[in-house]
Amino acid sequence: MPDVREKTSDGGHADELSKLSKSRESDWPAVLFFIHIHLLSLYGFWLLFFEVKWMTVLLLVALTSFATLGVNVGAHRLWAHRTYTASKELRFVLMLMQTLVGQGSIYHWVQYHRLHHSLFNTDLDPYDHRKGFLYSHILTRLRKLSPYQERLKDQIDMSDIEKDSIVMFQKNFYWLLYGVLFLLLPLNAPLEYWNDSVLSAVFVIGILRYALVLHAAWLIESGFCIWGLKQGEKNPPDSNLVFFVNRSYWPHYHYLYPRDYKSGEYGTYDSGCSTAFIRVWAALGLAKDLQTTESSTIHEAMANAVKTKKPLRTCLDEAIKVQRLPEDHYLRRG
Repeated sequence: MPDVREKTSDGGHADELSKLSKSRESDWPAVLFFIHIHLLSLYGFWLLFFEVKWMTVLLLVALTSFATLGVNVGAHRLWAHRTYTASKELRFVLMLMQTLVGQGSIYHWVQYHRLHHSLFNTDLDPYDHRKGFLYSHILTRLRKLSPYQERLKDQIDMSDIEKDSIVMFQKNFYWLLYGVLFLLLPLNAPLEYWNDSVLSAVFVIGILRYALVLHAAWLIESGFCIWGLKQGEKNPPDSNLVFFVNRSYWPHYHYLYPRDYKSGEYGTYDSGCSTAFIRVWAALGLAKDLQTTESSTIHEAMANAVKTKKPLRTCLDEAIKVQRLPEDHYLRRG
């Protein structure tokens, strides 16, 4: 599909795209659904501290961790950006873990995320970070895509995903898998194995868990507002945010070269559990073809961009094509 970002230099066309982006209707079922989920999760949060058994707490942590790993390492880094390739066994496990998120099938998640990348920094981006964190994280999910955005979404190349039998299996049987993996088994475990209450199962393992994993998954698109530096900005001493988060240009790098397996979802690079898991899987032979760049490659691309006046993204793509990485590069840090 054409890159909309290249067209917005024309002021008239930019105004047209802005109008198209605003023709989004409220999704009232989603509004009511998320209001209820968040209000009921508050009761689950209260139960977490005063009522539930410690085994239920451990189950909550485990399921939330598995789901977050499934969306970060599976849906995002493996399927959306092809930062590495995985064995059939690993892909099957990651598919099951992604189902625990309850955010739709891998196919549709990847389609929306690729749409986000293709429209990044334009008014048509459904998760436009320029409109602020509240919009990017929550408000946009309460509105339907505009008809024009729907057409752009349908133009996203999904041919690689359609060739993946495991992804298509999940897509075809998603609601069955969702019912068993997301609802039946997790809700039954506290009741069946350690005699916790129905309220604990429903409100902690059901609703509170869903709220937690949703926000963890939503941060993949909205986290740019938290961890990304604005153009010309450094860590600002006059912002209270500096005491809680480390802001950097790594989120910008992810949008320049999304195929780097080291790019973290939460503002990090070459660190975190997700990157560590990919390295372990590579060492075990379950993952291969890990994509990344060396610092010298980035420096070369930046110098070439200054010299030739080409876009940095183009120069980076050209430099990456000719770089030669050591076979064991995933065992090294930096």
